[in-house]
Amino acid sequence: MRPILSIQSHVVYGHVGADAAAFPLQRLGREVWSLMSVQFSSHTGYPGWRGRAFDAEMIDDCVAGLQAIGALGPCAGLLTGYLGKAEIGEAALRALAAVRSASPGAAWCCDPVIGDVGRGRYVAPAVADFFRERALAHATIVTPNAFELEWLTGAPARTLGQAREAIAALRARGPEVVAVTSVALDDTPPDAIDVLAGDDGGVWRARTPRLPIAVNGAGDLFAALFFHHWLERGSTPEALAKAVSSTFCVVAATLAANRRELALIDAQEEFLRPSQAFSAEPLGPSVR
Repeated sequence: MRPILSIQSHVVYGHVGADAAAFPLQRLGREVWSLMSVQFSSHTGYPGWRGRAFDAEMIDDCVAGLQAIGALGPCAGLLTGYLGKAEIGEAALRALAAVRSASPGAAWCCDPVIGDVGRGRYVAPAVADFFRERALAHATIVTPNAFELEWLTGAPARTLGQAREAIAALRARGPEVVAVTSVALDDTPPDAIDVLAGDDGGVWRARTPRLPIAVNGAGDLFAALFFHHWLERGSTPEALAKAVSSTFCVVAATLAANRRELALIDAQEEFLRPSQAFSAEPLGPSVR
């Protein structure tokens, strides 16, 4: 199984960013090379958190070191999440170019961490602009949440028709695959939550019960799992079903344990054999 390079945040306490991605992928048998965009004491939702974002030169230096030892040749792709600063985004693009130079055809799964419903945008304007103006043209897969889908496209996505059009609009900017998390459409039952995914072959929906918990890192976990299964199978609906199933089961285990941070260690078997499986329902061909 080919390794991936991951450029994401690191927290000392909890499981978000790289800490929500690396162990699950390693448990699935995939080598992960983690390059940190920031180091924080905890998720920034905790009062009193500390830490800082790294500079772009550090990213460049580490990638140059990987090039120097010839490590990038077998790399399957790049996974990115929270960046901290727009300069880190530009460094991620340079890292992507280095990976693709050594490993032609390498994929980029870009989780455009910008904001969320109810909170709005919570990153610096330059970071949000980077995702919209610079990243989309180079990404293979993007995994926005519902808020980020609307922000990136500038269009509402409150109905199934609108969401399909927004996915098509985002794909027209460059990505082959768009997977949208935390979707609540006009036909989504109030006790459920949807995840949509689209590519050239069509659009699919996976629906799960809505759990009475809000945990940090679920989106980071989903993006990592979706990327892994997509690389392994080359199938968007299969990647959607598997990533949604494992993510739901881990969040459910977190709820059962009365925790705020993802129960990645206790629920690690859910990455291999989810105790509850959800299917990807076809919604028809891609909107043109």
